[in-house]
Amino acid sequence: MKNYKKINIENGFYLFKLKQLLEEKNVSINKIMKDTNTDFKVLKRIMNGDLVRIDIFVIARLCDYLKCKITDIVEYFPNQK
Repeated sequence: MKNYKKINIENGFYLFKLKQLLEEKNVSINKIMKDTNTDFKVLKRIMNGDLVRIDIFVIARLCDYLKCKITDIVEYFPNQK
């Protein structure tokens, strides 16, 4: 799973993929922070999956800037039954 951060939850897991995406696009966290006016701590939380809720406005800014889909940044996988 490349450089993804997997966070297990009760019903499945999330993959946080921002770090890998930035590496693929050769964009530093400092550059995206300045260019999108997004707080460093917020970006680090998204990269590390250290969130309790996702701000859709931040995700939209990141998607616009990186020209990607939400699932390129974070993806949810339910448990298999």
